Amino acid sequence: MKILRYQENGQTHYGILEENGVIRQLAGSPFDSLKPTGGTTRLDRVKILAPIAQPRIFGVGLNYAAHAAEGGKEPPPQPMLFMLPWTAVIGPEDKIVYPKQGKNIHFEGELAVVIGKKAKDVSEAEALDCVLGYTCGNDISERVIQRAEMAQGCMLIGKGFDTFKPMGPFISTGLDPTDLDLSTRVNGEVKQHSNTSDLIFPVATLIAYISDAITLLPGDVIMTGTPAGVGPIQPGDVIEIEIEGIGVLRNGVTAEG
Repeated sequence: MKILRYQENGQTHYGILEENGVIRQLAGSPFDSLKPTGGTTRLDRVKILAPIAQPRIFGVGLNYAAHAAEGGKEPPPQPMLFMLPWTAVIGPEDKIVYPKQGKNIHFEGELAVVIGKKAKDVSEAEALDCVLGYTCGNDISERVIQRAEMAQGCMLIGKGFDTFKPMGPFISTGLDPTDLDLSTRVNGEVKQHSNTSDLIFPVATLIAYISDAITLLPGDVIMTGTPAGVGPIQPGDVIEIEIEGIGVLRNGVTAEG
């Protein structure tokens, strides 16, 4: 099942996308019920929005061994977590703004996990039962600022600029997060290609680890880390994150005005 958040005639709704492009509108939030209203529309008539309006976002660093290696770092002994602001979230086709402070900005294609129900002290065996579904994410990062922050033991601004967290286009349910192909393209050229089987800490492990200390809530998002191949972007570029079973998250880059 593919769930989307969309705008039509100035109104925002959630819906279920069928294979023929028909959207069946939901009565409310998918975190409450997947019951349709009976109303329908079509994908080509709506604007697709980010799947969650104001998510609490957990980022995960160095979660693919090859990505750690390309940065000259050892894999971490436990998940390397950080928080990200929901004000950075944009949806498909929205513009990533290259800020005036930007000197070296990179793309990072990632599998994003959308939590579907409250989770506290869950085991790895139970963890995936707490997931609504999965979407594509792009953990845009300004490396100069990020490295300066990390030297002080923190990380926020380098990854937290407005527009730096594209997500979408859909929340896909029923996927196996341990075996999904992920690709990132910049201007049509493949820059990243990997599979979630290479995650150091799989989705279930991340959920169990976080929920041992922090209660996960419906609508929370865990961005699970990026594979090797990250690289710079510039105004005018178009970035596409494609994940098996989900779809393509596409965003252009524009200079700050």
